[in-house]
Formats: sequence, C-alpha cells, structure tokens
Amino acid sequence: MTYAKLNQYSALNHTSNPNLIYLRDGEVVVYRRSASPLYQCRYKLADGQWHRQSTRKASIEKAVIVACLLYDEARFRQKLGLAHKAQTFAQIAHGTLIELRAQIDLKRGRGALDSYVTCIEKYFLPYFADKRMEELVHKDIIEFEVWRNRQMNKQPKASTLNNFASAWNRLIKTAIDRGYLSENATIPRLTTQGIKSNPRPAFNRTEIDSLLTYMKTWCVGGRVGIDSEMRLLLRDYIEMLLYTGIRHGTEAMGICWNNIEWHTDKQVRYLRLWVDGKTGGRWLIAKHKAVEVLERLHKRQTDICNIEFEELFKTRVKHKLFRISNNYQPPSLNGTFRRLMRDCGLLKSNEGQTRTLYSLRHTYATFELLENHTDIHTLAKQMGNSAAMIERHYSKLTATMAAERLA
Repeated sequence: MTYAKLNQYSALNHTSNPNLIYLRDGEVVVYRRSASPLYQCRYKLADGQWHRQSTRKASIEKAVIVACLLYDEARFRQKLGLAHKAQTFAQIAHGTLIELRAQIDLKRGRGALDSYVTCIEKYFLPYFADKRMEELVHKDIIEFEVWRNRQMNKQPKASTLNNFASAWNRLIKTAIDRGYLSENATIPRLTTQGIKSNPRPAFNRTEIDSLLTYMKTWCVGGRVGIDSEMRLLLRDYIEMLLYTGIRHGTEAMGICWNNIEWHTDKQVRYLRLWVDGKTGGRWLIAKHKAVEVLERLHKRQTDICNIEFEELFKTRVKHKLFRISNNYQPPSLNGTFRRLMRDCGLLKSNEGQTRTLYSLRHTYATFELLENHTDIHTLAKQMGNSAAMIERHYSKLTATMAAERLA
C-alpha cells in the first residue's frame, strides 16, 4: 500500500465525518471547503498553535501527501527557531519597507534610509521576488550583481555598493527579528569593493572670496520676480553651507527657525543649529557671519518680518528657514547654482571637475582643517561624520597639517 493510501486508510478509520481527514494522530487535518475544488490542511505544532495552508491539490491522494510534507517541514523549521512557514523574499522586503518608511516619517537618518528603499524597490524586489532568502547561495549574489550593474549601465562606486550592502543587511535583520530566519543562517553578503569615488572639488580661499563678492551683485540681477528671489535665496543658502558645513538638500532644507538658538559659553554668544539628516540629529555651531544670513532671510519673509529678530529665537517659530517671500520652499536650488557657477566662471575646478552644492561642504572641511586647524574629532561631530571618514577623505590635508606642526 502506498504512503498516501496508508494515511488515507488510517484517517478514514479515525473519524465519522467524511469531510475531515485526520492524519498523524490527529495533528494534521485535511479538508475541503464547499466553494473550493482544492483541499486545505491544518496542523498543530509543538507550541500548541494550529496553522492553516492550502495543499493546492484537488486529488485527495496528492493532498494527503502535501499536507504531511507541509507538517514535517513546519516542525523542522520550528526546531531551528524559524517561522513555521518559509517567507518569500518579497514578503520580507515588504516588511522591511514598512519599517524603513516608518523611520523616514520620524526623520531618522532620512537620507540613508531613502537610498535603502530605492535599492530594495528598484533592484532587490524585481530580481529576488519569489525566491527564499534562506535558500540563496553565493552564485545567486554574483548573478544579481551582474544584472544590477547592467541595469545601472555602469560599474557602481564603493559608496553605492555600501548602500546596497546596508539595505541587504536591513532585509536580513527584519527576517531575523520576525523569526523568518535563524540568527545562525548563512545568508551570502553583497560585494562592497567598487570604484573609488573621486573627492568632490572644493573652492580655494581666493575662489570663495571672489564668489562671495560676485554674489552681492548677481543676486539682485534677476530678470523676473521669481528669478530674483531664487538668486537671493541661493546666496543665503550658499553662505549658510559655507558657515556651517551642513549637507545640502534634506539636512539644510529641513532647518526651521525654531531649530536655531543662541548658546553662551564663557560670556561669548554663539549661534547653534539643530539639524537632522543622513546620520540623524545633531547640534552644530555656525560661524558668526551666519547671523547676517539669518537677518537677510528674516527681512524677506513676510510672515515673520514683523517679529523682532531677537524675538524669533524666543518665540520658536516653526517655519522653514530657506524659502522665498511667499513662504514657498523650492524643492531644489541646483539649477540656480549651476547658472551662478557659469556666470562667475567657477563651474569647473582646475582639474576639470564640475562643482556642485556639495562642494561647499567639502570646502568647509578643507578650511577647518587647513586654516582653523580644527581637530578631526571635533570636525566629525560638527559635520555628522565619523572621524575615520574624515581621515579617509581628507588624508592629504591631515598630512599637511602634521607637516606644518612638525616642520
């Protein structure tokens, strides 16, 4: 007698209800709903919980075999500390995306988390969707990376690969936290060795002095109202990036007036800003010249210009800092910045690299290291980076600093 017939014979002799077939001493039940041609099953595990699954079979003999296999697999997975039912990659990915978006809504590390979401949605999900993470082997990762690079139409840089690896690790963490994977599961990891990124071109002191002077007249030369306002806003934005070292984009554009306050130390008053971006929130100290930038912004913003400047820091106004007179904050200043760079002749560095708004952050770090001799750990806290990252990206500058001290 076959395995299926033996189980069927045993089951039919242990129940008076022909619609329920009991197997494995009653711990597995096969049945069929009246509205479905396929057999379902339910089984009880060691924790006493019943679980239901479809056998996806219309034949009773095949349904009995599948039900017993599902039960055996579920018991085996439970012994390994795994969820009773293996989850597809897509199910794990969707759970991870929900967690990431919840953190993004709370503005916790938004820049990095946004990149993880992109990696999962645009690359991981389309490729791995119906696979099981626990069954992936190194060959699967190699084939994925070849496919990904073709989709990107380029060889990704090390920083991009680090984003992919971090997003992959988030998927694994979600699977472990939810019991879909054992902590001892050997999931292959992604490659992080890529093309070394070129450092962004900075401005030297002469170029910055020239740029600051040029902007005074350029920012009032717009042909129409909105163009003129965008130029004025860009000047303030550029100077604030230079005087604080904050990241342009989410970090800078997210600053509100109530994120700014006075900080007094040894009878000296300093401007302190709270910023929240790629690496979370932090306090930083702005250069004294940043006060002039705030005063210009205050005068142009119609909803707060009637409040005394000093009172702004007491009333804790929750309006965005970088916006034009009608309270609108443009999504980006990149286009206006490129026009400014072309007009002033500073678009390209001496090495032929195109300058972007991020070049101002690089310039801030360069000036702090070379001109102000700020120590690496202090600069790392100010800029929201690790000391190791500062040393890695500015190793030439730190070597120069050492030479100046030692010579």
